[in-house]
Amino acid sequence: MTVQPIRLFGDPVLRTPAVEVVDFDKELRTLVKDLWDSMQDAGGAGLAAPQLGVGLRVFTYHCDGFAGHLVNPTWDVVGEEMQEGPEGCLSIPGMQWDCKRHLHVVAKGWNMHGEPVEVEGTETLARCIQHETDHLDGVMFLDRLDAETRKLAMKEIRRADWFDGTVPTLKQSPHPLFGRSS
Repeated sequence: MTVQPIRLFGDPVLRTPAVEVVDFDKELRTLVKDLWDSMQDAGGAGLAAPQLGVGLRVFTYHCDGFAGHLVNPTWDVVGEEMQEGPEGCLSIPGMQWDCKRHLHVVAKGWNMHGEPVEVEGTETLARCIQHETDHLDGVMFLDRLDAETRKLAMKEIRRADWFDGTVPTLKQSPHPLFGRSS
C-alpha cells in the first residue's frame, strides 16, 4: 500500500492550478496508485493529485458504483438541472456543507496509459467529477458556497484541531454554475 499524507486546507498547493500530464510513464502509474491507495485509506469518494502535493491534472474516484481515474480531465454539463447537497473534502477533514453542483456531467480525459476515457456522471459521481476537477484548477468547494455558508464554514475550520491558522484567499472556479449566488 502506498498511502500518502493528504494536504490540508491552507496548504498553498491546493490553490495552485495543476499542469497537464505529458508523460504517460511509470511515474504517472505510481501517482495513480498512490492516489487510489490514499483515497481508499481515507474513505473518500475522490482524490486529486494536488491533495498529495503533486501539481499534475490527475484524480481518482470511487462512488456510485463507479471507480477509476482521469488524467487531464475536462467536463461538460448535460442538461441544466442542478443539485444541492452535502459535500466534504479530504483536505477539510470531518466537515461538510451544502454545495450547489450540476446534476449531470460527462467527463473526458485519458487513463494512465494514454488511452481516451469518457465518464458520464449523475448525482454523486457528477459532484465528484466537478469537485476533483476544481482541485486541479486550484479551487476548493468552499469557493462555491454561498456567502453565508462560506462564513460559517470558515468559522468551523478555524476551530478545527487540524487547522494551522493559515487562511488562503477564496477563488472562483473557471467552471461557473447556472444561477450561482455568492
